[in-house]
Amino acid sequence: MANSTLTKHPWLAAAPALFVLLWSTGFIGSRYGVPYAEPFTLTAIRMAVVVAILIVIAAIFRAPWPRDWKAIAHIAVAGLLVHATYLSGVLYAITWQLPLGFIALIAGLQPLLTALGSGILFNEQLRRIQRLGMLLGLAGVFMCITSQYALDGASFGGLAAAVIALLGITAGTLYQKRFCQDMDLRTGGVIQFSTTGVVSFFLALAFETGTVVWAPQFIFAIFWLAIVLSLGAISILYIMIRNGAASKVTSLFFLTPSVTAVMAYLLFQESITWLAVGGLFVSACGVALVAKK
Repeated sequence: MANSTLTKHPWLAAAPALFVLLWSTGFIGSRYGVPYAEPFTLTAIRMAVVVAILIVIAAIFRAPWPRDWKAIAHIAVAGLLVHATYLSGVLYAITWQLPLGFIALIAGLQPLLTALGSGILFNEQLRRIQRLGMLLGLAGVFMCITSQYALDGASFGGLAAAVIALLGITAGTLYQKRFCQDMDLRTGGVIQFSTTGVVSFFLALAFETGTVVWAPQFIFAIFWLAIVLSLGAISILYIMIRNGAASKVTSLFFLTPSVTAVMAYLLFQESITWLAVGGLFVSACGVALVAKK
């Protein structure tokens, strides 16, 4: 099945590398945006931009909408888990000044949770060499983070927010695989991002001031997060989940802490060590073993 899919859609061969690159920029974009708006407010604005673009795309291409309310409900729930829970958790962790590396580290635990859930829900059992790959991926993540960051000063609130983000995107990935296999990415995206936007808007009204500083940096962050992350990376993730085992696809998250560290070095002059570079190599080897046929 995987070979026939790859023959029909050759670009899927490049999808994993592209996804890791784009997904890693999400931590960078969030760091750019957080100083100018509170987390729920930022998410609501981001969702509004995404929905406006997707509605136009869906109308131009006459994309099919779900046939019944049950399908719409499943799509909305998956969206709340993947987008609302994950994004809000990451943004609040950044607001609590938790280092990007630790946030990426916690998110990097997703493949292990997804593999466990996939085994229970979909009977996707990992072979011995794939389990070894999972361990290598996790080891690479810790190599990257422990080479640069100390946990001293990290607040409990930031850690709790990052863990909530981890649980949200893991549950959302499994839910998407189980109930939303036939979702059209255009109309399904409208449903998911609209739901996330509405929930974020009311949470912002309840818990935030709603203050926004429309600085050029904030506008850039919004459009980057909306177009590159929400439209680009999320679409690639869903397509890969649809065409492959969930545990294999999410093993790519092992690479994001190291790639994020490299980007933080290039953009914010954060220090990077050879141990972090070695962690990227070890994680890449682990992902290759998990994805091995």
